Amino acid sequence: MTAHAKVRSDAPSAGLGRSEARLEHGPLVRGKGRFIDDISLPGQLHATFLRSPVAHGRITRIDITAAAALEGVRAVLLYDDLRPLLTAPRVPVSMPSGAIRFDVDPFVLSRDEVCHVGEPIALVLADSRHVAEDALGLIELDIDPLPPVVDPRAGLAEGAPRARLDCPDNLVARTTAAYGDIDAAFAGAPVVLAEEFHLSKGGGHSIETRGVVAAWDEAARRLTVWDSTQMPHRAKRVLARALDLGEHEVRVIAPDVGGGFGPKFVFHPEELAIAAAAMLTGLPVKWIEDRFENFFSTVQERDQFWTVEVAAGADGRLRGIRGVLIHDHGAYSPYGMALPYNSATNLIGPYVLPAYRLDISLCLTNLMPSTPTRGAGRPQGTFVMERLLDRLAERLGLTRDEIRQRNLIRPDQLPYPTGLFTRDGGEMTYDSGNYPESQRRALAESGWHDFEPRRAAARREGGLIGIGLANYVEGSGRGPFESGAVSIGPSGQIVVTTGACAQGQGTVTMLAQLAGAALGTPAEKVRVIAGDTAASPLGLGAFASRQAVTAGNAVHLAAEQVRAKILRVASAWLNAAPDELELDDGVVRVASDRERSCPVSRIAEALAGSPGFSLPLGVEPGLSAAVDFQPPGLTYCNGTHVAEVEVDAETGVVRVARYVVVHDCGRLIHPRMVDGQVIGGVVHGLSSTLYEWMRYDDEGQPLTCTYADYLLSTADVTPRIEIHHMESPTPLNPLGVKGAGESGTIAASAVIASAIEDALSPFGVKLRDLPLTAARLSALVRAAGGAA
Repeated sequence: MTAHAKVRSDAPSAGLGRSEARLEHGPLVRGKGRFIDDISLPGQLHATFLRSPVAHGRITRIDITAAAALEGVRAVLLYDDLRPLLTAPRVPVSMPSGAIRFDVDPFVLSRDEVCHVGEPIALVLADSRHVAEDALGLIELDIDPLPPVVDPRAGLAEGAPRARLDCPDNLVARTTAAYGDIDAAFAGAPVVLAEEFHLSKGGGHSIETRGVVAAWDEAARRLTVWDSTQMPHRAKRVLARALDLGEHEVRVIAPDVGGGFGPKFVFHPEELAIAAAAMLTGLPVKWIEDRFENFFSTVQERDQFWTVEVAAGADGRLRGIRGVLIHDHGAYSPYGMALPYNSATNLIGPYVLPAYRLDISLCLTNLMPSTPTRGAGRPQGTFVMERLLDRLAERLGLTRDEIRQRNLIRPDQLPYPTGLFTRDGGEMTYDSGNYPESQRRALAESGWHDFEPRRAAARREGGLIGIGLANYVEGSGRGPFESGAVSIGPSGQIVVTTGACAQGQGTVTMLAQLAGAALGTPAEKVRVIAGDTAASPLGLGAFASRQAVTAGNAVHLAAEQVRAKILRVASAWLNAAPDELELDDGVVRVASDRERSCPVSRIAEALAGSPGFSLPLGVEPGLSAAVDFQPPGLTYCNGTHVAEVEVDAETGVVRVARYVVVHDCGRLIHPRMVDGQVIGGVVHGLSSTLYEWMRYDDEGQPLTCTYADYLLSTADVTPRIEIHHMESPTPLNPLGVKGAGESGTIAASAVIASAIEDALSPFGVKLRDLPLTAARLSALVRAAGGAA
């Protein structure tokens, strides 16, 4: 069954707003989790990849003789060895977009040209990982260097070297996000400000790296792949297409996944190489990415250069924003152009912006491909808008809260069509919320209006403190659909299957809670199977803060259908109207006479059928229902962040003293898990703002490949994060829920930059680039004539 959302003002409360014990916790804390590296198959081979040591070059010679002769090595595979198994020379991962000028799919293994450091060239299969690693050192490789493209601005200049010789130039895509009369907005505007921003590259850095285990059963003609992925169904489609297999011949299982955060959404060449190697050898093959190679073989996010102007009235009300965004696309295209387009469309935030034009250019470079990390480009657009608002406030002599208040969309303007369009062609329309109230509550909870006495006290002690403010919106619940099925067998066991994929967010608990609420059963008695293509024929997986919206509503609707079927049969058997019945922990009872009852298992057994006997009441066979829920559009969560920081002007070290979030994701299913998602997002945002910086030299060599030089936010520098919820139910789905998984990241960079700049206001320091490392801040203070 396919379900489209219905607008409902009386969304059910059953299953909502209860923070039940997380079902995932028990196995994990007892060490019973099953992650990709826990999977070992009899006779499996261990794989390692020889990777390119240069950013750009031609392979002129590769000699695998010594490596292949090493004891314990079963095979050393090159592109030509795997090509006979493949339907095409490249991995089919490109995503549709009218703005893409030419597709740039990767090779499963580099054939003759390498285009980034870490690109896989050869695959070694051995009896142990140690032997496979030793064999890599015996491969002789000669590469003639080619000029690398590292800076996307230079890469788009006339006469620039090509990042890939198989492409006509480096401009892989170009588009414009625009609406309104931008020329009229700037003509005669009382205030016009220009700014430039550089937002640097970073990664997802989940605690578990990538990994794949593949096994081919020749007799059954079946490929089984265990993959640490956010998208098992997409992985299945790519594998089936690339290896010329039918969908029934491929099964992909995502076991317990130790974090995804975006990079595991992407299908990488290694996933196809390991599956092909298993088919070629007839033996199971296992590959686990080590942490070192994770820095240069897993996709990363963003290197963006913004040049923008903002026009406003004398009262601070926005008239228009225009500019250019140049985006580092990396060496190939595993994700289309959604990342920079998200940045462009999220810039407008919760504000009335009458006109807008941003020209977006994507440049091929010889760096890791650029794809979404948590927030998926939205924190960057939010950073630009919030920085511009701070500049306007300063120019006009307004407080930062006042200029935002004057520009916020009012509740009576919702639903609010923005004038921009999403990649599926629908207009971005904010569905529900109260943006002014969100800001008001955040200011009140944080003590915003009482900050100046605190600042004065700190300065008397020689300290520098500042406070920042940022608002945001985030489109969530992206379609086109998600699948959910609920079934009860004669044993009475409730089983939920779904195309959703758990990554540590609590997806299993959320779905069990919703199904259990509809069926009158505790969540711990509901079995949820997620991330297995054999359990659910359709599915999309974990991305875009979507699974509560899409899978949650699919399971809710399926469970309601099963409930209705139970009550229909029980009504006849117990001689009572359906509304007189109660469903409680596997038993249907008449509310007024609880002795009259029947177990649900008996109904399930009757509907399973007996040879030669009719089903009860002519009801359809099976006590089950399946729903593919299709949201009619994105639903927009929103919030406000306020941060208070202390800055050491001499060292540039920042201490986040307080962090307050007011967050609205519609109706809350499990408040404590939403808190965890928001807090995790904030910490991720703080880390990418203050510490994380994937640096490269002019030759495209990565310079930060360990956690000694690529820093992450740790417990000792993470503040207590205060969460305050608002609930503005969306009319776009039956549960009234919105997504929450990425929202904590969206405003983090903007609010921290605002707070630090406020703390350093005595020096006149202006913050335009990310990350805001201690060294960078210290240098800015010194350049402004501050601390020595």
